[in-house]
Amino acid sequence: MLPRAATNGVDSDRLVGVIGAMLRAMQLEHGIHLAYCTNIHRGESWVETLANLELHTMAVRERVAPNRPYAIGLRLSDRAARELSDPAVLGGFRRWLDRRDCYIFTINGFPFGPFHGASVKEQVYVPDWTMPERVAYTNRLFDLLAQIVPEGMEGSVSTVPGSFKEFIRTRDQESAMRANLWRCVEHIAALSDRSGRDLHLGLEPEPLCYLETTPESIRFFERLRADRPGDSRLGRRLGINYDACHLAVEFEDPTVGLGQLAEAGIRLSKVHLSSALKVRPGEAARNALRAFADTTYLHQVVVRPAGGQLIRYRDLEPALAARADTDPAEEWRIHFHVPLYSPPSDLFDTTADHLLGVLEVLGRDPRRCRHLEMETYTWDVLPAELKQRGVVDQLVDEYRWTLARLSERGLFAAG
Repeated sequence: MLPRAATNGVDSDRLVGVIGAMLRAMQLEHGIHLAYCTNIHRGESWVETLANLELHTMAVRERVAPNRPYAIGLRLSDRAARELSDPAVLGGFRRWLDRRDCYIFTINGFPFGPFHGASVKEQVYVPDWTMPERVAYTNRLFDLLAQIVPEGMEGSVSTVPGSFKEFIRTRDQESAMRANLWRCVEHIAALSDRSGRDLHLGLEPEPLCYLETTPESIRFFERLRADRPGDSRLGRRLGINYDACHLAVEFEDPTVGLGQLAEAGIRLSKVHLSSALKVRPGEAARNALRAFADTTYLHQVVVRPAGGQLIRYRDLEPALAARADTDPAEEWRIHFHVPLYSPPSDLFDTTADHLLGVLEVLGRDPRRCRHLEMETYTWDVLPAELKQRGVVDQLVDEYRWTLARLSERGLFAAG
């Protein structure tokens, strides 16, 4: 199921040659920056985070961009961010980046605490934007980013989509979310002015979360604007982190959704290059899906019955239990990040078509977003048949797939 990539009919020798040139050049067009998100690696302390960069990230870099400046998509837990905030530790990290000719343009500020090795599920959204701890953590990430993002480059942080929907039961909770986001916007704006950096935060819509779909996100921004009419800091400092897996699970059309965000004047802060499972749930497919159910992450399921409205399940196991007898015409989309290079199989497909639609939009207007991050963080919980190689090999293949797709759309030049 979902074996290693095929070439989709492209001449394989030519493809290998083109990709080899891409990897040697590693030059993106239009000021775009590409990284993989280091949330794929276990580690909550700064010592563990830096060890992962040394062990895994530098091994990937040697294979995709040797002797070239290399971008890192940094994930910092609250603990790691506190430890890195020590001036001596931060100074050491800046020297580490200089020695290795690496740079940071984005930080994943979504998971506050442990993200691997234990049950996370809906607790990944805690603390949410109703809580002061989320504000303090996010502000700390920006304080760090302002000191390490290269001069003249944008700096972004991605964050939870407000909260998990089930957590929000009163209007006062949403009011608290908006007030806390405005406090963060004020902090980012002041920091941008002092540092001369263009810093921005991206809310990341996700299935069954408070911000779940593009229309919900637009309505939320309208309420934020109504809180402080005419305050232009919102448009510059707060936007959307568009995760292609999440919005594909919602059966959104990327051209429509991205067009709606542009029309609403909402900044596209970052794009997560990611792909979800897509299934016609016959008996064999449902049985095979059980290998993707795990105790660590939520795998929200959105079902589109033939001619019916979308039906949502908070996790894969409840969906399998509730829909033991299914119409073969219905389609399931499952929030499980699968490797970008995975081709369809007899049982499963992926939402790579949605991701390609996102890249088509960026190809037509590269100014929409300059921050791209590959985010297949599920390495620890992938079924065994998808883990027959090491994580470095998997990440290198994700670069190969991504750079080839960017090249096809004029966003990457092979030198």
